[in-house]
Amino acid sequence: MEKYKSIDHQLRATWQTVAKMYNEQAVKHDSTMATAFVLLNIDKVKGTPSTALGPLMGMEPTSLSRILKNMEDKGAISREKNPEDGRSVIIKLTAYGKEMRAISKGHVIQFNDTVMHHVTEKDLEGFFKVTSAINKLIATKEIYKEISKKAV
Repeated sequence: MEKYKSIDHQLRATWQTVAKMYNEQAVKHDSTMATAFVLLNIDKVKGTPSTALGPLMGMEPTSLSRILKNMEDKGAISREKNPEDGRSVIIKLTAYGKEMRAISKGHVIQFNDTVMHHVTEKDLEGFFKVTSAINKLIATKEIYKEISKKAV
């Protein structure tokens, strides 16, 4: 199979291009795409428990800890004790964090609007249908099913 016809190649190449584009925008605001992603996943009113952020974004705790520390140092977030669970922390956006979140959201909206103006609604529906099917196949472990020992 030629790599340009491989589904995983197209997904990876496209995501790398999108990530590069977002990072080019983020650097203009002394930020990164990863930081913007975190900002967009923190509830802007109530905050978000730190333990919920990683799974919400599919991010490893070590990577997330480093990003949160950097965000805290820049004054974008604050950490408060979780009133419902004293062992965990709620991550809240500061005024600066809310500003940065709005900028990040604007870039995401601009990206989506531009793409939507260049593809048909039918094509976009097909894209979402395909990505949903891929995610479901992976989640249900349909891609690499365990082969029973009897079948071998």
